Amino acid sequence: MKSNPESITESDPKSNLIIHRMFWRIFWLAFLVISLAYAWYCFYTPSNDISWTSGYTKAQELAVKTDKPMILFFTATWCSPCRIMKRTIWADEQVATEVNEQFIPLMLYADDPNMTEIFSRYSVNATPTTIITDSQGTVLDWIYGNVEREHFLNFIRKQYRVNE
Repeated sequence: MKSNPESITESDPKSNLIIHRMFWRIFWLAFLVISLAYAWYCFYTPSNDISWTSGYTKAQELAVKTDKPMILFFTATWCSPCRIMKRTIWADEQVATEVNEQFIPLMLYADDPNMTEIFSRYSVNATPTTIITDSQGTVLDWIYGNVEREHFLNFIRKQYRVNE
């Protein structure tokens, strides 16, 4: 029996095409699933246990009444670093506990046209920005951008002796 060298080197072009198409279908399906998962993660912001105040005037009244400083978090719905900060900082239990005990927290959105005056008052041109003020609204300290958890805890503890 003689073997045919052409039959050994050549395979069925139809089966090659099927394998090629199957590979690319699996590749693009996996790419789609991974892309959607990453997009969901980028937009996902978990709830947190911080007692956010609903409005600047109310926050300032509470700050005066309780003699606590305010912590103002300037954010926007479109801001990716803000979402990351909401996931890594504001959703942290220790941060939530210390912020609730030591501050009157207020989240301010750049998307809200009613917040223009407050953004101007504090000269906030970028988000995320976190500002600590006294009960009268005078800036005591501020931090720009997304920061690591330990850096943020040091920031809120700097002037306010908070026990760990």
